[in-house]
Amino acid sequence: MASRCHVRSISLPSRSHPTTLKIQEELNKLKNWEASPTSAVGTICNGLSGLQELYKYLDEFLSLQSTQQTLSLHQHEKWVEELLDGSVRLLDICGNARDVISQFEENVGDLQSALRRRKGDVCIEGSINNYICARKKMNRDAKKLLTAMRKMENKAAASPLLDQDHQLSTVVVVLRDVNAMSISVFQSLVCFFSTPVLKSKPSRWSLVSKFMQKGAVSCEGKQENVEELKNIDFALSAISSKRADSEKMQVAQKGLGALEVSFEGLDHGLECMFRKLIKTRTSLLNIISH
Repeated sequence: MASRCHVRSISLPSRSHPTTLKIQEELNKLKNWEASPTSAVGTICNGLSGLQELYKYLDEFLSLQSTQQTLSLHQHEKWVEELLDGSVRLLDICGNARDVISQFEENVGDLQSALRRRKGDVCIEGSINNYICARKKMNRDAKKLLTAMRKMENKAAASPLLDQDHQLSTVVVVLRDVNAMSISVFQSLVCFFSTPVLKSKPSRWSLVSKFMQKGAVSCEGKQENVEELKNIDFALSAISSKRADSEKMQVAQKGLGALEVSFEGLDHGLECMFRKLIKTRTSLLNIISH
């Protein structure tokens, strides 16, 4: 998954607290996940699970007295404000991604029902059109989320690396690296959302969203994700043009069923992450306010 952002990381001092070293271990696991050659939905779910594990240790890190003292002492400094701002933006991204999934799942369910009932061409045609519109909206929403995350990356890259005492540098490195990895995992998810709707001619299929420029987040190479949606698009195109046989109908129904299961897994992962992000932000605010 080399197409996502590269987490800017500094090796933590060897005399770090065991919790800090555990965070580094979880970050390394996620970096290996980033380097994996596949980007199927199952792999994205694994990334979300790994991120949840990372935040479990981040919660322990924030409960350390040394961490709380450092944050409280430097609460008015710019890097603390940037971290707080980043925590809000991550919550927004996670919440918006959940909304995208919820809206699309509704259309997938409606289309499945229409195909099962087969009450007539008009009913199926309307459900297919609604599905395509939902796919296009999901694509637009994904572009907005990717743009927002790119801005977060640029802002983080512009932040100076602090050369301070051991405890301060440890706190800064841990929080920045966790935020950067969160962005990376969310990018892999949103790249799946941004898969374009298949046009009538396969030659017009684009694997990469046009809005992505050099140096921006790329979804190139997401062949597994593309195939999951492309096969459904081909089948629905045939059904819509009255060229569908029973095999095409089965392909559409089977693909939609698999897509529904995939989105349920992603939704569950995002729901867990949303709770983790709320807990992290609450901890940060409580530490700084005391």
